[in-house]
Amino acid sequence: MAEYKIFFKKSVWKDFKSIPNDDLKKILRCIESLSESPRQQGCKKLSGQERYRFRYGRYRIIYSIQDNELTVWIVKVGHRKEVYR
Repeated sequence: MAEYKIFFKKSVWKDFKSIPNDDLKKILRCIESLSESPRQQGCKKLSGQERYRFRYGRYRIIYSIQDNELTVWIVKVGHRKEVYR
């Protein structure tokens, strides 16, 4: 199976600033794992959108998948209370 390339929306880098370093390291590992399997167990499709979410504790990773280009775009990363706004 081909590996997907991971890309980040510019605003995601701002999202990372508000996350503690310990959590951020683990979140980045979760994001890396999306390159092997973007629809892995634990991810859910968001209703009404072509986006998915992956949970890490209190944080959520929102991303979109382009199968024809083999890319995953990380759209937003944040606390579960604020990420869906």
